[in-house]
Amino acid sequence: MRFNKLDLNLLVALDALLKERSVSRAAERLNLSPSALSNSLARLREYFDDELLVQIGRKLEITPRAADLQPLVSDVLVRIDSAIATPPAFQPDKSDRVFRLFASDYTQIVLVPHVLSIASEQRCSAAFEFLPQISNPHRELERGEADVLVIPDTFMSTEHPHEVLYEESFVCVVWRDSPLAQGELTFDRYMAARHAVMRPSGLRTDAFDAWFQANIGQQRQIAASTYSFAALPAMVVGTKFIATMHERLARRWASCWPLEIRPLPVPTVSIRQSAQWHRYRSQDPGLLWLRGVLREAAQRMDASVG
Repeated sequence: MRFNKLDLNLLVALDALLKERSVSRAAERLNLSPSALSNSLARLREYFDDELLVQIGRKLEITPRAADLQPLVSDVLVRIDSAIATPPAFQPDKSDRVFRLFASDYTQIVLVPHVLSIASEQRCSAAFEFLPQISNPHRELERGEADVLVIPDTFMSTEHPHEVLYEESFVCVVWRDSPLAQGELTFDRYMAARHAVMRPSGLRTDAFDAWFQANIGQQRQIAASTYSFAALPAMVVGTKFIATMHERLARRWASCWPLEIRPLPVPTVSIRQSAQWHRYRSQDPGLLWLRGVLREAAQRMDASVG
């Protein structure tokens, strides 16, 4: 198919090239030979009268013109996929689809087991790929790289719909033999302690840090930081450190680590964990099914507590 003398198949090639910034990786992504994709790149350069990708050292970098084109091309392809390519019905037991979800390791520990259990009960043959945390996660939706984001609603984009799955509170975790495990954990003791914190790779802060800075206005003493929520309990064992973390995750780890859980000595803090999807894909049958599974998984997660 052509539009204004452009073979629309070339847009798929351009999208892959701009995302991968490598002819060989883009060719592998599209199941094409590198020579075939190089030919497509040559035609794209001719059509747009721009190099699009240029060799700088050992890497390919995109030109300013290509940078302008990238979100537009992704948007067009998502629209086409949602309007034409998406099948009219979704049968989980007959699907070879791969669902890509942006989710933290915390979400993968407390919620995802219930998601996979429900999918297994329905004999779902689709696959699930969980993607790591990055800055500006909504861009993954717009590029078609993620189907659903499962993140705090404070990090959601206002451009796409979302649904709250559940609320989560924060608690403090200390080593069982730490002085902080004895007596009341007051605000003064909390602020005087050294802290182990989670800071997502590529992000300046996590949901709790953002809340703390906005509402308390004080800086905690950071002794250690990690990109993993799951690593926090291990980082306080054998130390006088304190970690502030999701209550569901803390209670899970307290059953297998020598930990004490203490209430957070600040006004009640909670986040709303939500699912977000691209606005053009609200009626995608597969994502409607997945969103239903996420809702049911959240209900089962809370029903299993205790």
